[in-house]
Order: sequence, then C-alpha cells, then structure tokens
Amino acid sequence: MRIELALLLCVASFATACRPAVDATGASATHEQAALRIQSDVEYLADDKLEGRETGTPGFELAADYVARRYMQMGLLPAGDDGSFFQRVPLLKATREDQDAAFVIEREDGNTALELGSQYLPGLNYNTTGHSLRAPAVFVGHGVHAPELGYDDFSGVDVRGKIAVLFSGAPSRFDNDRRAFYSSGTQKLRTLVEQGAVGAVLLNTREHEQRTPWQRVAMTAKKPGMRLRGEDGKGIDTFPELQAVASASAAAAEVLFAGTANTAEALFKSAEAGTLKPFELPGTLLLAGSTRIESIESKNVVARLPGSGAALADEHVVYTAHLDHVGIGLAVDGDNIYNGALDNALGVSVMLEAARELSSAASQPKRSMLFVAVTAEEKGLLGAEWFATHPVVPRASLVANINVDMPVLLAPTQDVVPIGVEHSTLKRALDKAAAEVGVSLSADPTPAEVVFVRSDQFAFVRAGIPAVYLKEGVRTVAGSSESPATAGEAFLRDCYHQPCDDTSQPIQYADAARLARLNARIGQLVGDDTQRPQWNEGDFFGERFGVAE
Repeated sequence: MRIELALLLCVASFATACRPAVDATGASATHEQAALRIQSDVEYLADDKLEGRETGTPGFELAADYVARRYMQMGLLPAGDDGSFFQRVPLLKATREDQDAAFVIEREDGNTALELGSQYLPGLNYNTTGHSLRAPAVFVGHGVHAPELGYDDFSGVDVRGKIAVLFSGAPSRFDNDRRAFYSSGTQKLRTLVEQGAVGAVLLNTREHEQRTPWQRVAMTAKKPGMRLRGEDGKGIDTFPELQAVASASAAAAEVLFAGTANTAEALFKSAEAGTLKPFELPGTLLLAGSTRIESIESKNVVARLPGSGAALADEHVVYTAHLDHVGIGLAVDGDNIYNGALDNALGVSVMLEAARELSSAASQPKRSMLFVAVTAEEKGLLGAEWFATHPVVPRASLVANINVDMPVLLAPTQDVVPIGVEHSTLKRALDKAAAEVGVSLSADPTPAEVVFVRSDQFAFVRAGIPAVYLKEGVRTVAGSSESPATAGEAFLRDCYHQPCDDTSQPIQYADAARLARLNARIGQLVGDDTQRPQWNEGDFFGERFGVAE
C-alpha cells in the first residue's frame, strides 16, 4: 500500500495504533506527505456532517473527538480534566428574541422607531431575559479614556445614568498597539461601566461597513452568543451595570444625529481624521429586548508532549488553534452549512502537523509542549480565555503561546506575516526558524485591522504571556500569476463566515505544510532556549499586563 493512502486510511479510520509515517529506510515523512495529512484533516473537519462545528453542537463534539484521536495517534499525553484530552469550558448561551425589541428616539418633535434588523439589533443580555431602558444619551466618540495618551472621549460630558453612543475602533493617531487595545469591544464596555453609563449604542461607521457590511451582521441576528460562566452561574465579563446595549447601522446614524449640530457624514469623517468630540443628544432613547439564556458546556481539546530537559520540562509552550466555526445559517446559493475550511479547520490541521513533527523529532524540545484546540473563539475567544485563566498546568509554567488562526493560503506564497512578534523576544526564535525553513517575513499589510487582539493569542497576552501567530504571506511567487494578497482580499470579501469557505477553495496544502514546519521549529527553539521569552522593554502590552504569575 502506498504511504499516502495508508496515511489517509489511518486518519479516516481513527486508528489509535497509527504512528507517523516513515519510508522504507526509516526516514521522516516528506513535505508532500505532510501536505496530504493536513489535507486529510481539513477534509474531515470541514465536512458537511460536522455542520460547521458551532460551539455547543454535535458537530463540534465530532470535531473534538477527532482531534483527540489524532493526538492519541501521535502518542501525545492527555492533559485535560480527569486524565482525558478534554478540558471543560462552562458557558452561558444567549439567543436574541424579537418580542419586545425596541429602539426609539424620543424628541420634542416626535418619536422615531428604528427598524429591527435593517437599522438596529438589540444586544444579547446575559444577565436578564428581558430588558428595557429609557435614558438621555451622550455621544462619546470611540468610547476611549486614555489619559496617559492625552486623549479622553468623555471630556466635558457626564455619562452617569445615561446611554453612551459610540463608534467602533480607536483614534487614528494612536499607534497600532494602543489602537488594537482600545478597539476591543470588551475594553470599551468596561470603560463605559467605569464612567457610569447605564446603556450603550454601538454605532457603525461607513468605513466599518466597507469591511463588514451591516447586512452580513443582520443575517446572524438569530445566532446565539456566548460568555464564560463562573462558579456562581453568572456570566463573566457581561457588565450587568449596562442595562441595555444595542448595535446600529451606519444608515441609522443619520436618524440618530438628526436635529443636532453634527451630521452623520461629518462625524464619520471626524472619526477617520481622529477629531471626534463628545456631545449630548437631545431627548431620550428607549432600548428594549428579550434574550433566551441557557447554561451549556463545551470543551478545549488538550494534549501534552513532555519536555526532554530535566531543568525545563516543567515549563510549557502552548500551541492553540480554534476548533469552532459558525455552524448552520441562512442559505447562500442553496448551501446553509458554514464549513469553515480555512477558518479554522486549516489552522487546526496545521497545529496537528506541527505537533506530529515535534513528537516524532529525533531530539524533542527540552520544555514541554501543550497543544490546545480551543472552543468558542467565534463567540469571543472564550475557550482560550478559559484556558489562559484556568490552565491545566501551573500558570507560571506557561512561557509562550503560538497561535494558528485562519491562514488564507489560496495562492502560492514565499513569505509569512508574523502578528505580534515585535512585542517580545519571540522574534529571535521566529527569525532563526524562518531562515532555517527558508521563508521570508513580511510586515502586517493591514495594521488598521488590529488582528493582534482579535484571535486567541490575545487571551494569553492578557495573562501576561508573550504570544505570536503567523498569517499567510503577501508576496507572489516568481512565475505565478496568482497574487496571495488579491486572493486573500477576495476571500475576506466573499467567503469569510460564508458557506463558500469550504474545501472547494484552492487551498495551498504545500504552503500549509511549510507553515506547520515553521511553527514546529519556533516551538523547538523556544523549548530549548535556556531563557524563557520576555516582553520587550517598554512594550505596551508587557507593561499593561505584566508577566504571568
């Protein structure tokens, strides 16, 4: 039987006796075979029978079982709860219901009700099944309070007992790190609570909707949201002080700001220019909605490769890739399964191949390696947050996180884009690994997207742990007519969180195998280094979150 066929049958049958393939001379499996393994994993994880792997569904459970069996095939040790590969993740699941939903602008000259779906969506409320709030409103720019930067969207206004109306993002004059941090939705809500607001309207701008059309957001209105659930049964980071939250389209901004000295278009331009000023809105706003709340559980899938060094084996490098996707949704061209082949079946498969390479290496890393397929990334990085705050090993033993998320490998590349590498001494390992693997490194082509806070590595950063993740490259391979940058833009525009993110995409599995090798090599170098990674002196995230205790 050909080695390639044996590999595919091994994976498809979940045979626990399978071991990394070797040729007749005992040499390691080839790059081509690594690409075949990744392809086989992607084809299973993105198969229709898994129904898009949404957190809390049978399809996700199938995916979790598959990853556990793949860990077992490699000889990795279970590192979850009770000697299993699974770490329990307690969650609250909230589903928006239409009854009692309202967004009414109440002025002296009359009331204006926004249209549910086309103009606004009530926020999911994890603290009560029904909410209604009538209060005066204040526009507070981006909702950023950063006195250390000489910036305060709350200067000259009082939001105590009021509804704060704010745009997404952060001031354009902020550097990328601070813009990333202050753009976080959780950080914005936390700031509003600190300022005394009792409600919030998260308002889109035209620029925001060029990246994520409101129609796409409205299509997901019936999809459940989730938050972590504490031991008291209450949600974590659910901000009960904010009695009502709603999101509204850029088109609704014209109605919301009517009758003020500021037009919506003028404010959109001010947002781009970084010159927003807060002001009170006339009248009051009525925000209301209903939510169905359920307690559920999901799981992270966790395995451990013990370190080979007596002095370093008790320390851990953590690999992560989110296993979940968005499940079943509205049909597009007759297809209602959102398979998530690139997002993030491919990322999980790359992590699995990196794990295989490390576990089968002649010289295994001195530090231990943890491989975590996390749940609920699409719900707000929840599985990673749970692991970072409730690790299966002593928290102080976590030295670095290497994350793999949605590598958009749809055209041949000669480079990778390292996200977050500039923050810590992980750059030394990455530079060395890239040189050894023979791949170049490129700067982030879209820093305004602030992706460093939008994937699972940020949960580890908040825990004080240096982190990095590698995105697809942007440089066209010589002689190729396919541009990876153009292919990536088309995917994000047309197929991100859509049914067409499936295995019909022209996934470059050879590039995926190279990415796996690069990730494995980074782990090997970090694992063998006598010094654990450190935040760079003066780094924003290092100073804000410190070192893991």
